[in-house]
Parts: sequence; C-alpha cells; structure tokens
Amino acid sequence: MNRNNFLKVITAGSVGAAVLESKPAQATPPKKVLMKVGCQSGGTSIENLEFKARHGVYNLDGGAPKTIPGKGWDLEDSLAKKEACEKYGISLDAYHFPLSSAGIDRVEYPNIMLGKSPERDREIEILQQMIQVAGKSGIKVLNYNTTILPVLRTGKTIDPKRGNAAYSTWNYEEAIKRNDPKTRAGDVSIDQMFERITYLLDRILPVAKEYKVKLANHIADPPTPVGYRGITRWNSPDVFKGIQRFAKLYDSEYHGFNLCIGSIAEGLKDPKTEILPIIKWVGERNQIFNVHLRNIKGGWNNFQEVYPDNGDMNFVQVIRALRDVGYSGMVMPDHVPTHPDPNSSLQAFSFCYGYIKGLLQTVSADM
Repeated sequence: MNRNNFLKVITAGSVGAAVLESKPAQATPPKKVLMKVGCQSGGTSIENLEFKARHGVYNLDGGAPKTIPGKGWDLEDSLAKKEACEKYGISLDAYHFPLSSAGIDRVEYPNIMLGKSPERDREIEILQQMIQVAGKSGIKVLNYNTTILPVLRTGKTIDPKRGNAAYSTWNYEEAIKRNDPKTRAGDVSIDQMFERITYLLDRILPVAKEYKVKLANHIADPPTPVGYRGITRWNSPDVFKGIQRFAKLYDSEYHGFNLCIGSIAEGLKDPKTEILPIIKWVGERNQIFNVHLRNIKGGWNNFQEVYPDNGDMNFVQVIRALRDVGYSGMVMPDHVPTHPDPNSSLQAFSFCYGYIKGLLQTVSADM
C-alpha cells in the first residue's frame, strides 16, 4: 500500500471512530402501555354494561354484591355479576369494600375507624368474609377508604366557557368560616389514625394474601391542615409523606393504593410537577392497584374539580409516568363536573372515557 492510500485508510478509520464516539447512546425504548380504561359507576345492570361497551370500556369496578346481613357478601350474586359482565366482553376486575369516603356518620362499618372494640372485631370478620367472596369470584382488587371525615367541599364554581358546567370546589378559608362541628370521633391524631388502620390491616391482609385479592386504599379527600374538625387525616398535611408512611406499613403485594391523582393533587402546591415523582415512587414499589384520573385547578386548600383536559396537570405526562412504572390496571374517571341537564353525568363520563382512550393511544404511539 502506498503512502497516499495508507493515509486515506487511516483518515477514514479515524473519522469513523470519531463518529461512533460522538453518537449519543440509544435511549431506552418506552415501555408498552398495559393499562386500560375502566370505571366504577353504574354497577352491572344491563343498561350500564351496554353503556360501557358502547364507549369501549371493558374493565369494571362493579360496586359490590348483595350483602347478607351479619355475614357479608352473597357469593352467588357475585358470580352472577361476573357472568353478566362477560356477556358483553367486560372484565369485572374490582369491587368496593363497604369502607367508603362517606364519613364516619354514614359509613356502614364505623367502628373500625372509631377504634371501638369489640364492635370493630365483628365488623372486620365481615370484611374477611367479603375478601373470600371476592377471591372466589375472581375479583382482583378491593377499593376502600380509611377516613373519619367525609369528602369535603365548600360549593360549586360555574364555568361559562364549558357550557356552565359546575366544578366541585374546596376552599379551606371558606370552610373555617362555616365552623362545622367535630364528628362523634372527637379528636383523632395522625398516630391514632395509623393505629386504627394497622389494626384493620393486620387482620385482613392475611386473608387477602390467601385469596389473592389486592387491597387498594384511596387517600382522604382532600388532604387538610392538622386537626381540622378535630381530625388529622393520615395523608395530611404532607400528602407524599402520608402516602410513604402508609406504603411502608407492610411489605406485601396485596397492600397498596387506589391512586387518586386528583385527591393527591389537592394536597400539592404545584400539582403539575409534584404529582410525577409520587407516581414514580409508588409505582416502582408495585403498589398502584387502581387509578382515578381526575384533574383540578388549584391545589392545597383551594381547588376546583374540572374536566381532564382543562386542569393544571398534564395528563399525557401522568399516563407516561404510569406506563414507565409498568402499571397494568384500570384508569378510570372519578368525580366529573355537573350540570342541570339530566343527562350531564353520562355526558361527562362519556367525554372522560374517550379522553382516557385517546391518552392511552397517544402514549402507545411513543413506541
């Protein structure tokens, strides 16, 4: 090889090496979208199942089976609900435990969060039976609440730009002016709240493990300052710290969250940015069992519940964050705006279903 050809080869090799060295590392490809649109409204009537199927909703929280007084859920009714869903290609994935967000004066089994024995022990026995029925019916998730105060709101905000839709609103300063009384629970500290929660879970988590049913806790809505109406909610005043404390109570694949994006955002000062690390932290622990996708305007102590497309959070970012932690459960509308139109609820849910399906398709296209 003459000198000129040798220099050409060396130069070409050097340039090639430089190109290889300067080329950025290939980014990790996005994960596959495993989650699906779901819903928890309407139950398993023919009318509701046809409504869901028409709108492409094939995963459902069916509410609850019939209750046998003093015993628990009716297994035959649960199996019938599952069969009714299957006729429409709908998967009955979850039920609601009768530990709701209605507050201590309206919940069916109040003594658990009142911390009152031996009454709470009998109530827990009934919940254990319900877990067994869920497991025998193939139900994967039970959504529940551990609250004393109910869902708190101070009024409605009308949005003329969205056809005079009414947004459920919470303003802490307005709430203080109302001077609402304490509940019959009196004063309850955050440590007492966690004691009552662990008393419950110590007794039902082993049953959940045996029957392979995940227990998904929904945080109190909204997070509130310490001692509001005598109660410090377990997720207050620092919602992320409360979530972390609850998550670490047990190292169990059956202990986790009905992760309500809206309720968590209500405890944040900048929901758009602060929600993402929370999803990442909980998701990487595999403790997201269900998702409520609800947007808000505002944040800590002052917010409105709005449509998914006109709140402060970017739901494309939220769905990507859920995808990236491998979340595979339901993403469902929760609270929706209202309107005097008698069909407004179905209209709002229809909008939300389509919006969520569009989000899932958008994020799937990242592949």
